[in-house]
Parts: sequence; structure tokens; C-alpha cells
Amino acid sequence: MAEPAGDSEKSGKTAARASQSNISKVVSDFVNGLSEEHRMLIVLKAQLYAGLWEPMLDDLRNRLAGKPYIFKLANRIQDDIERIEQMQEFEAEHKIDLADYIDSL
Repeated sequence: MAEPAGDSEKSGKTAARASQSNISKVVSDFVNGLSEEHRMLIVLKAQLYAGLWEPMLDDLRNRLAGKPYIFKLANRIQDDIERIEQMQEFEAEHKIDLADYIDSL
């Protein structure tokens, strides 16, 4: 027996809301667990690198290689690269921009 069109549409919206709610909890939990170093990198990404991770990673890698770079970060470059890659992966997986979830922007 087929569902009436309205019921099917309601079921789809309910499932979408439930899925969105789960993603929001995952994102919220992730953001709440970020260290100050992670948060600083998100703020820098938003304010200095047009919301993009790649130029920031390029700067850090160039600094490590002794090449010209744009912005001087603290002497914890390798740690920052690892933090960025972790957050970049999380953003891609959840199709979000973490800058939207950090209050200090």
C-alpha cells in the first residue's frame, strides 16, 4: 500500500530534520572540544585567509621550508598543520565552515 503524497513528504522532512539534528550535535560536540590553538587557527582562516585552509597551510609549509610566507605564526608550525588538517577533514565530512561556529569572529 503506497503512502499518500503528503505523508511521504512529511516523512522525508522529518528524516532530514533528524539527520540535520544529528549533524548539528556532532558539530557542536566537535567545536566544544576544540582547544584555544584550534580556535585561533579558525579565526585566522576566516580573517586573514578568506575562509580557506589551503593558503594558510601553504604559508606554514613555506615557513618550514624557509620559503617566503605571508603571516608569522608561533613556533608550533607542525602542530598547527596537523590541527588544520584535522579541522579541514571535519569541515569536508560535515559540509560546514567551523568559522560559523566560533563566537570570537
